This record gives sequence, C-alpha cells and structure tokens, in this order.
Amino acid sequence: MAGAEPVPDVPLLAGSGGLISDDVTLSHAGRRAVLLTRDADTAEFEALAATLGIEVVEVLRQSGSPDPRTHMGRGRLESVGDELASRRGDHPWADVDLVLVHATLLPRQLVNIHDVLTVEVWDRVRLLLELFTKHAASVEARTQVRIARLAADRLVLRELVRRVTTGERLGYGAGGRHGWRGVLETVNREITSLRRRQRRHASARRERRRQRAKSGALTVGLAGYTNAGKSSLFAALSGKQVLVDDRLFSTLETTVGRMQASPRLLLVDTIGFIDQLPSDLLDAFSATLMESLECDLLLLLADASDSPPEIRRRLETCQRELAERMDIDERPAYLVVLTKVDLLDDAARARARESVLELGMPEALLASTVTGEGLDELRQVILNRLHGAPRQLRLHPPTEEGDVPVAALIAELYERGLPTEHPEQVNDGVEVVEVECWIDAASLGRMQRAHPRQVESVYDGEQG
Repeated sequence: MAGAEPVPDVPLLAGSGGLISDDVTLSHAGRRAVLLTRDADTAEFEALAATLGIEVVEVLRQSGSPDPRTHMGRGRLESVGDELASRRGDHPWADVDLVLVHATLLPRQLVNIHDVLTVEVWDRVRLLLELFTKHAASVEARTQVRIARLAADRLVLRELVRRVTTGERLGYGAGGRHGWRGVLETVNREITSLRRRQRRHASARRERRRQRAKSGALTVGLAGYTNAGKSSLFAALSGKQVLVDDRLFSTLETTVGRMQASPRLLLVDTIGFIDQLPSDLLDAFSATLMESLECDLLLLLADASDSPPEIRRRLETCQRELAERMDIDERPAYLVVLTKVDLLDDAARARARESVLELGMPEALLASTVTGEGLDELRQVILNRLHGAPRQLRLHPPTEEGDVPVAALIAELYERGLPTEHPEQVNDGVEVVEVECWIDAASLGRMQRAHPRQVESVYDGEQG
C-alpha cells in the first residue's frame, strides 16, 4: 500500500477483517449484543454467539417482509440507533457494542445497517466467520478460514467502491476512490495466494487417500450437524485423543485414526454441517469435507436429545449438503447413528428413531460415548457392512521351502485383519490352525497369493 492514497477513516464494518479499522478484538468473551430478527426461533443463532462468549441481552423481532435495503425496517433500525445513542450507565444496553442480525445479509444491507446504527454489525455469515477463526487450529484450517473471511471482506469492499464511484458516500475525490481500490486489490492478491496454498493442501490430502487405498485400508467417515457428537464418537471408537467440546464448530480440520478392535479401518472426523450456511463459505472447507465424504462407509450422526422436528431438520440439512457435493452414484453407503442416548428414556429413544424413519432413512443405531452403550454393536455393524461375516481360515504349517511358520501367518492376519479370538500356540510341524477372522476379500487375496499352500479360506466346510 506504499504510495497509495489513505483509506477514508470510518468505523469498523463487519466482515472487514481489520482492513478498514484497527478496532479488532481477537477474543469476544464478555461482549454484549442486541439481536435483530424476523424469525421466531433464534436458539441456534444465540448458541453460536454464546460459543464465542457473547451475551445477547435482548432479542428484537419484527414481522413482515424483509426490506431490500436494510432487511429490518428503517423505522426499527432508527429506534435501535436512537436507543444506543441515548443510553446511560444504568441502561440495559449500557455495555452493548455489537448488533447481531439473524439473517444472511447482502453487502449493501450490511453497510446500510451500519450507517444507521454506527456500531459493529454482524450477520449470520460474520458470526460464523468469527467462530471459525477462533476454532481453526491447523495450518490448513487457518488457511481455509482466512480465504472465507477475505471472500466476505471483498463483497463489503466492492460495495464501498461502488459507493465511491457513484458518489453516494465516502468518496472524497481521488483519495477515497484510490484508497478503497487499493485495499480491494490487496485482498484479491491475498485470496489468490491463499488458494494456491489451499490447492497444495488438497493435493497432499488426495495423495494420502490414494496411499491408504493402495495399502488396502478402508475408511469410515463421520458426518453430521455441528455438535452432533462426531468428535466424541471418533475418540470412543479410535482411542485417539481429539478436541471434544460441547460447542458448535469445535472441529474445523480433519482427524484420521484407526478404529480400535478392527482390521485396517480408518475413521475420519471433520467439520459439521449447519443450516443456512452460504455455499461459498462452506466451499472454503471443501477439501476438508471431502476427506470425510469420500469414504467406504459414512456414519451420519444426529443428536438424539434434540426434539423430533429438530432431528429431522438437521438430518435434512446433512442430506442436502451431501446432495450438493456428491453425485448420487458417488455417495457412499451410510448408517444413521443417534448419539447422546444416555440422556433419553425409552419413549424418547423410540420417538427419535421414528423421526429418522420418517425421512426415508435406514433405522438408526443408538450410541452413547458417556456410558459406552451401543458402541460394540456399532463396531460389529461397521465390520459387517465393510467385510461381511467373519471368514473361517485354515493356516497350514510349513512343508516346503519358502513357507513361513504359522505364527508368522497369524501375525500377518493381525496386520491385515482381526481374528475374533487369539489362536492358541501350536506346533508348526504338525498342526493346522483354524482361525475366524474379519478380513476383506482384497487383503485375504494378497495373503493367499503370497502363501498359496498355507492360507485356506473355508466356507461350509469347503475350500474357498
């Protein structure tokens, strides 16, 4: 920006990412906000705000159709602006420094609302961006979040440039015009650079998936609405420590781990879905999402403690996102898992399962990571879906040059599959060992090609 005309000095605009003002806070804990909405149900939106530590002190609702210029009515906005301007120390809004709007606003609407209220304004997208920024931990997640933030910033900046060029506001000759355009060009260059970096991350992920497939490993993806319990289930099934938090969007990056007590099965945990999330915002996380969706079996999770209508709404959101991102012939087979069932009695569990069936989905499995209920059954169902029933194998002792001890065959079985019981020690010279084992056909075929005289697959007493 060296040599460019100064940017006009205006208060912070939501979505600016600090490009317009230095008034940026990295932590929003303790902030107080007023919420403007045209919807009756704002519980999820308020939960998103609470995850950031923002207290909503009052919810102001307005019925009717949205105003194309300001979404809320001009009169309602002016009354809120007057209230903010005239508040004193004992006013309920005394410490309010943020206005939340329960909607996805157009850039023009966002700027117009800010002009009337003269305080920081966030819509649904800006709230989610702050949440993503707070929870992004890995380099890839931070890159994805930065792209999403700058894409939102660019829309606001284009609106400001439009106003400058048409002379509506903020245009003070060439200085204002050149200042805004300079910022916009800087944003465009950074987005281009970050997208190149993101493509490198995506390429590395594709290579890792290819190597896993080449090795014969199968993948089980965990998907579902945000805060459905994906990370808790991942930790319970894999034994791998991950961030488990009862907050929306506590997971933004992908975690891969091997499922305990299983053959070569990998679990993939990633970001959750959420309703009314603009597709271009979720596109910033597409590479991370596809790591979970491009799998051999998908576990679609829902929180059983939600009300039946909420369970249906959240599962419909997941179905819609899957349909938008994958062709029908590319979608993996899936199981529906209702989590947190330790919070429910039998009647509530039945209602939750009925809600799933009403959507035309398969009957749901029940699981609790708190009590461990349903986890063993879930493992068995996963193994059956991916490998079929356990295979009965006969391992023959070495008789010719090139054969290996039975103990080595058993060790290889544990590497490629999962015996249902640990075989007893035998004398390699005389005994044939029968083993029941979970193992996929490809891995078994590799063993039989490597040890054609020693590995026998038995079906109904006949050699396979």
